[in-house]
Amino acid sequence: MSILDRLFSRKSTPDQILRSALLGSSSVSGAYVSAESSMRIAAVHASVSVISKTVASLPLHVYERTSTGKQRAVAHPLYELLHASPNAWQTSFEFRSMMQWNLCLRGNAFALIVWADRDRVLELIPLHPDRMTVGQLDDLTLTYEYLRPNGARVVFPAEEILHIRGLSSDGILGRSVISDARDVIGIAQATQEYAGRLFKNDATPGVVIQSPKPLGKEAAARLRDSWNDAFAGSGNARRTAVLEDGLTVEKLSMTADDAQFLETRKFTRSEIAGLFGVPAHLIGDLERSTFSNIEHQGIEFATHCIRPWVVNWEQAIARALLTAPRKYFAEFNLDALTRGDLKSRYDAYAIGRNWGWLSANDIRALENMNAIDGGDTYLQPLNMQRAGAPAAQE
Repeated sequence: MSILDRLFSRKSTPDQILRSALLGSSSVSGAYVSAESSMRIAAVHASVSVISKTVASLPLHVYERTSTGKQRAVAHPLYELLHASPNAWQTSFEFRSMMQWNLCLRGNAFALIVWADRDRVLELIPLHPDRMTVGQLDDLTLTYEYLRPNGARVVFPAEEILHIRGLSSDGILGRSVISDARDVIGIAQATQEYAGRLFKNDATPGVVIQSPKPLGKEAAARLRDSWNDAFAGSGNARRTAVLEDGLTVEKLSMTADDAQFLETRKFTRSEIAGLFGVPAHLIGDLERSTFSNIEHQGIEFATHCIRPWVVNWEQAIARALLTAPRKYFAEFNLDALTRGDLKSRYDAYAIGRNWGWLSANDIRALENMNAIDGGDTYLQPLNMQRAGAPAAQE
């Protein structure tokens, strides 16, 4: 057998791979947790959605290093691919949000690099992580085997795959937050299922029907089924029951443990937000948010959650797509996330302008306004001079 045959000797059908991805693994709560099932949890969906949409909405440009800093390399072939459209059917926003979605849920995102020649990328084609197998050969290079929907297997060398990893323990594959935190997600799924059953029963506990005379097994089953058909569910709430033959109904009271599940759901929601590094107010939990701290929470979201992801993107792009990474680089613009309110921004601009490190056109560019004639002049405070220099005569 060849090296690749030995490496990819495990055989799986498309149905088996998809079934494994959908069913997931069991948690201590008994619920089976997968990337797909976890998306039914509101906190998971909100966390992954806000990260994916934020990363996808940030401006992404290719820059060229110059003697004075950098400038946009609008003529570079990658510029339009990353900024506008990476392939024939997706916009840059759609492509990046989908890739980031897989990164958050599965720990890995893959795209096939279609090279027009050695120096120009023609397209980026997204590949589903659940269908990808990553291996390492004897020379430590990585290979990628992809299982197509028709059952065909295709092996790609590392230079043809854009692979963005999440947190990794082996440097080959990223770890899935959903798999690592399956018990937390499983508890959320179990409590949500319990809540669904509770509200299906009109949010009331069960009842006991008492009969003055013994009932056979079949008679008891018919009585139970007829009662459930007539009175179970929120659609049958508050209907009037008519009992015969001395039957009585006793409603069971809700225990403290039953009522506590609401607190459990709140706590689990906070845990899930913490797993993804998302401030609670961004997933709809405003319980501990105030007017004075919510702006700082937004800045922390940009600094501690979004910035690590975009740095990961930038370095993966440099490794896989840029043939001259010392001359060109890709960079996200995070300014929009860290901008304060109007007064705070203008106060900061005034400081930079008065102290001489911002020009009028620098400020206008930050505010997405066109440059003006004479706006490139920098001011110099007259009351400041180099230490040891003679006093100014003017």
